[in-house]
Amino acid sequence: MNLGQLKSAPNQLTLLRLVFIPFIVNAVMESQFRLALGLFVLAGISDGLDGLLARKMNQRTELGHYLDPVADKLLLSTMFIVLAVVHEVPWRITILVLCRDFAILLVSALLYMTTSLRDFSPSFFGKANTLAQIVAALLVLLDKTVDAGWIANAREVSLWAVFALTLISGLHYIWLVGTRLRDGGNKH
Repeated sequence: MNLGQLKSAPNQLTLLRLVFIPFIVNAVMESQFRLALGLFVLAGISDGLDGLLARKMNQRTELGHYLDPVADKLLLSTMFIVLAVVHEVPWRITILVLCRDFAILLVSALLYMTTSLRDFSPSFFGKANTLAQIVAALLVLLDKTVDAGWIANAREVSLWAVFALTLISGLHYIWLVGTRLRDGGNKH
């Protein structure tokens, strides 16, 4: 890895997103949901900015290619865990999200080591699942800070969407891996 990649503005924004995580966890654990919401929104803005800067400044790096989705997954997985700990997200959804992500990570690592497959970019369903997780986490935090019936209803719908899209994207990932392996993903 080129250490200069760490100095690129987009990668530093991605690393900043990782720095937000313990502060968000602490805010949730201390029932400071407004602070948690603000930090989560800032983390989301940093996610959007890192990609924009990478494109505009022509600073796309191999490190950023791997670091950005890892930062996203760490942030979202941590959010679901801490929100489940404080009983704001059902454990069944959190466990499903974590199991799917762990399975994808494990299978991707095994395929990387044992086959010629190198394209592990997310599918439409994977991206939809990530978006649903972001929206659900936002709505859970917003529901704790704003007393509005529509937010509570949207929160419930978003959690069911996460549940459904986690299942769908997980099954789709299994189908994609099987198809890619049948199409010649084995090492020679």
